[in-house]
Amino acid sequence: MAKFRMPSLPEVHRTIAVPARGGARKMLAFAGPGYLVAVGYMDPGNWATDLAGGSAFGYTLLSVILMANLTAILLQTLSARLGIATGMDLAQACRASYSRPVSYGLWVMAEVAICACDLAELLGSAVALNLLFDIPLLWGMILTMADVLLILYLQRHGFRSVEALVIGIIAVVGLCLGYEVLMSRPDFAAMAKGLIPSPEILTNTEMLYVAIGILGATVMPHNLYLHSAIVQTRSYALDDAGKREAIRYATIDSTIALSLAFFVNGALLVMAAATFHAHGQTEVAEIQEAYQLLAPALGVGLASTLFAVALLASGQNSTLTGTLAGQIVMEGFLNLRLAPWARRLVTRLVAIVPAIIVTALYGSSGVAALLVLSQVILSLQLPFAVVPLIQFTSSRSKMGSFATGRGLAVLAWCVAAVIIALNVKLLSDVFLGI
Repeated sequence: MAKFRMPSLPEVHRTIAVPARGGARKMLAFAGPGYLVAVGYMDPGNWATDLAGGSAFGYTLLSVILMANLTAILLQTLSARLGIATGMDLAQACRASYSRPVSYGLWVMAEVAICACDLAELLGSAVALNLLFDIPLLWGMILTMADVLLILYLQRHGFRSVEALVIGIIAVVGLCLGYEVLMSRPDFAAMAKGLIPSPEILTNTEMLYVAIGILGATVMPHNLYLHSAIVQTRSYALDDAGKREAIRYATIDSTIALSLAFFVNGALLVMAAATFHAHGQTEVAEIQEAYQLLAPALGVGLASTLFAVALLASGQNSTLTGTLAGQIVMEGFLNLRLAPWARRLVTRLVAIVPAIIVTALYGSSGVAALLVLSQVILSLQLPFAVVPLIQFTSSRSKMGSFATGRGLAVLAWCVAAVIIALNVKLLSDVFLGI
């Protein structure tokens, strides 16, 4: 696989030193990229789908969150392996391996996925600002465009500062939601049962729609491009031994980070199941409605405020990684380099137009529906990133000795087949009425 002269994110490429000796210091040096990836697995889109799933179907869809999270761990491991072994991110690998029409088609799919993700972050942040400070949704959407300045500031202070901020915000989200779960007093037996997949998920069209939304919210297509690039910020040895060690530490990093993402997503669904579904409130699909009902339902005035704080933190965190992913996709597929602020502005403008239109026409109920729809769109785009990733990482001609073994490759292809089958099922149910 031919290498590109300019690496991904050249301004931070191999800028983080790695200690020569192993142990805790070396593990800490590699820690960080996994948490940036994990942010995409707990963004506002997850909030909409998890709340809808928990309030409507109780703990049943907890198994979907678990399976989606295990799928995410597998795919992000492959993404990191690709970046470290080849020195290219997934977008660059597609451009180097496929014909121009195919490469451009994949680029369009990646851009659609990024815009859908950005739409969810935009709506979530605007809703949180409305709940906390009573800022109208339309003005909140406009205010979120200011995150371009924050990104520029952080990038000037090194990639570690970006990682530190992201990890700190994840901690805020986790603490807030952990408190909410404790106050909701969930049914632990029902939780355990919910971790076992139910056949009803496939036979109930409404449940399947939310399940696909959870899959789209959990396994993010743009994260596969992102992870393959940001693992290259570490200055590991470029011989086989150094790459093998880097893959091992990157796998540990992403597995721990994504386990935290599972806790956040599971906490949202469990809270909705225990607070709303258990009391007959099965149609709480809007974040605003959940905010209004939490405090009286739990008997704790702070519950609603912490809920909104966590939502705002989640939305703003996701914008940071969305910017990086957009830059990686554009540079990799088109070999076109824009300033990060310009790339962010283009993506945000594309996302803000449908958000403003829907908010103006339908209000908060339209925002909730658009959030869930954005996650379904993400799920439909997922195969266009997953299939190339598995194809590359299982190819010895491209990966050399770092190609995945037969067992892991078969598992990955089975995961891809399930994702595609679920998408086909959803499309047939929605458009053909099968």
